[in-house]
Amino acid sequence: MRNQKPPFEITNQMIDYVAETAELVGKLSAVASLSANPMLRRSNRIRTIHGSLAIEQNTLSLDQVTAVLNGKHILAPPKDIAEVKNAYEIYERLDELDPYSVDDLLTAHSIMTRNLVKESGVFRTRPVGVVDDEGHVLHFGTLPQYVPDLVMELLDWAKTSAVHMLIRSCVFHYELELIHPFADGNGRMGRLWHTLLLSKWNPAFAWLPVESIIHDRQQEYYDAINASNDAGESTVFIEFMLSAIKASLMDAINTSDEMSDGRMDKATLRWNKIQEYLKTHDYIMNADVRELCGVSAATANRILAKLDAEGLLAKFRQKSHWAYKPC
Repeated sequence: MRNQKPPFEITNQMIDYVAETAELVGKLSAVASLSANPMLRRSNRIRTIHGSLAIEQNTLSLDQVTAVLNGKHILAPPKDIAEVKNAYEIYERLDELDPYSVDDLLTAHSIMTRNLVKESGVFRTRPVGVVDDEGHVLHFGTLPQYVPDLVMELLDWAKTSAVHMLIRSCVFHYELELIHPFADGNGRMGRLWHTLLLSKWNPAFAWLPVESIIHDRQQEYYDAINASNDAGESTVFIEFMLSAIKASLMDAINTSDEMSDGRMDKATLRWNKIQEYLKTHDYIMNADVRELCGVSAATANRILAKLDAEGLLAKFRQKSHWAYKPC
């Protein structure tokens, strides 16, 4: 068994990253627009899921992931499609999870790996070696009899530590990978829990696709894990992850700036009006959108078709007309 505090050093580089990230979070006007703009939120959520699963050799492209989550049928391995649906379900329930609860960790794993692995929602019962995507052994996971106590110890440290949450969440991510508590899905769970911890520090992180930045820098991610394994402490990994978090914030700010022109404001305004209407009506039709938004029938059709394609509304027949209801 290890000591209560996981081994790592706080470096000047980390302190710089934390200060820069805190400043970027302060600048992130997207916090408000993310909560008010479900299209941008959904786009980021899809990028998150695609990035996290692609790291684990899921073959679906970003367009295919989008299609699956919009209820479309695609030609792809059933396992890969199931991974997407499972991951989306648990990310959608992020705000229900307690990041310090072992029960919630196991529940999240059971959803993430549902119908995909035998030991779903439980700690592994066998020894395991951790390999990278080229088959190189990175390290041997903790012996299974020690796993439950070590995970609970790690969760307790994450809850009680005075270290800044930006650093604390990185330490947790690395240590969970090191323990390797599950038969499968450890990488996905580490990244999910990292996002969960960050979202408790600032809610914007629930919608920031840090996972897609990691996917873009996948080799660096593995290299940082390897370097930390060799050093016996997570310092290198923390520095890498803080750089990825900073990059995801900068990306979000740039996206927010690009989308803050009149066109996006108009789209958001229209969607807000439609949402308000649907609070008191079971469905909405073309004529309703024309009246609400002051647009032509053709424009109303385009608005509704776009919201249907993005999975925000579902199209159905209402007598002889098309109608749309919330998904």
